Amino acid sequence: MGFDAKPKFATFDMNGTLIKFSINDAMREVLGDRLPAEVADDYLRICKAYRIDECTGAYQPFHQVVARSMERTSRKVGLEYREEDARAVYETIPTWGPYPGVTEALNRLAEEVPLVIITNSDTAHAERLAENLKAPFEVVISAEEMGIYKPRLGAFDYMLDKLGVTPDEIVHVSASPMYDHRSAAVMGIENKVYMDRGWEQDEHWLGYERITDIADLPVLFGLPRP
Repeated sequence: MGFDAKPKFATFDMNGTLIKFSINDAMREVLGDRLPAEVADDYLRICKAYRIDECTGAYQPFHQVVARSMERTSRKVGLEYREEDARAVYETIPTWGPYPGVTEALNRLAEEVPLVIITNSDTAHAERLAENLKAPFEVVISAEEMGIYKPRLGAFDYMLDKLGVTPDEIVHVSASPMYDHRSAAVMGIENKVYMDRGWEQDEHWLGYERITDIADLPVLFGLPRP
């Protein structure tokens, strides 16, 4: 368990990996009684699928990704869609904070290797959420900056070019095989860490190290347990 050589960077997905991705809670709160209990689970599941679908076409700001996915889902399950609901959900994003233990693990790891974020957030949200992590990041790359979203391969091309590295010189950490690790594997990024938060199924054939406790991350980089 661990990596053969010290990487030049540890690169991270942010929302859902480091930041507690609370969009389902936000939609439940904003929609309130207009999201009946009998359709709520279907609504949230379908909306997640439409979000990734909206990320795979031409670039649009993330507030539009949220709005379009909520609009399509509402139509699918027969609920009224309101633009102000989507805006309210989007505006909760900068308030989200880290999962327990993340700040401590990141600060420990930063003593060993520079940290980088590549996120599907807009730039303003990316910067605010990175601040919420209270850890030192060398670079924060947003979808708005790239003009493209993960899982599209161009996002990883952009990151590698911006960092001036080859795929074997980084370790990529994400809680999402779907958004990150499938694409990273295709791009030749062999050193990957799946921070399993229960969002998705384990796709172990992608060749990552799987952890369920963020405190294990610095150990993968050769640091002793505190």
